[in-house]
Amino acid sequence: MLDDRAKLLLKTLVERYIAEGAPVGSRTLSRASGLELSPATIRNVMSDLEELGLIASPHTSAGRVPTARGYRLFVDTMLTVQRERIAAPSLAPDQPQKVISNAANLLSSLSQFVGVVMAPRRSSVFRHIEFLRLSERRILVILVSPEGDVQNRVIFTETDYSASQLTEAANYLNAHYMGLTLEQVRERLQAEVETLRGEIAALMQAAVRVGTEAMSEAQDEVVIAGERNLLQVSDFSSDMSHLRRAFDLFEQKAQLMRLLDIAGQAEGVRIFIGGESQVVPYEELSVVSAPYEVDGHVVGTLGVIGPTRMPYDRMIQIVDITSKLLGNALSHK
Repeated sequence: MLDDRAKLLLKTLVERYIAEGAPVGSRTLSRASGLELSPATIRNVMSDLEELGLIASPHTSAGRVPTARGYRLFVDTMLTVQRERIAAPSLAPDQPQKVISNAANLLSSLSQFVGVVMAPRRSSVFRHIEFLRLSERRILVILVSPEGDVQNRVIFTETDYSASQLTEAANYLNAHYMGLTLEQVRERLQAEVETLRGEIAALMQAAVRVGTEAMSEAQDEVVIAGERNLLQVSDFSSDMSHLRRAFDLFEQKAQLMRLLDIAGQAEGVRIFIGGESQVVPYEELSVVSAPYEVDGHVVGTLGVIGPTRMPYDRMIQIVDITSKLLGNALSHK
């Protein structure tokens, strides 16, 4: 799509804009690129890049700035990560929640932007289940995971179960389904419903339904650190609407969860540039993310959120290092 000259000028423009934060003019490009080109030739190339949607010209300046599309082309085809020594303190093994919080703070302090960590996905496998009658048609379901996590949920039933019926249902589930995921239990219950007494089958199905909801809610946890760092970023401090949109993203974690879920499906570091898709709906934000492993299995995602004008090469290294540190701190091996 672009010849070598246009690629070099675009690369130079993006690097200068990331470093200085000011629109880049033809004279600066000529000097920084090292190309022996006349100002008219450079202006023609800039015009071509602008028509392709790779750069834009702010109304207040004769210089150009990269667009989301320009950043994407730069990141995918022109970015070279120069390995630098990043002094990252180790993450000491501790309670998982504390390790995750420390990892978010580490991402924030190293990047000077916002660090986010999605807590490990918990197993939907159950080790033990109990039913406790609270009152007529109100039953407490107690679910214990293999890791020892306990989830409690109250269900309302159409039938008033006796203590012996509750014990019978719990014993059947523990004897036949222990070690299966709740989704597997649900499928097998549907297949075996005719062999079970109707009221007991209904109780088991209700228990599995609320258990699935409980496990799902327990997974929806994102730890965020360093939001105040964005106050120091000129791209945000000069426009409060940009800052408000960023903080809206942190407060409404559903969008962040979807983003981190998508990032977790990829191998290695992934970069999302604001405005190029609905994944990051804010043009002024970019996310550099990576999955992390515990005992050889991908269990979550972490990343750095900052302005589109960020030093991507350094962010890639910070995210990559922290994902390995977090995985090592949480692993049992």
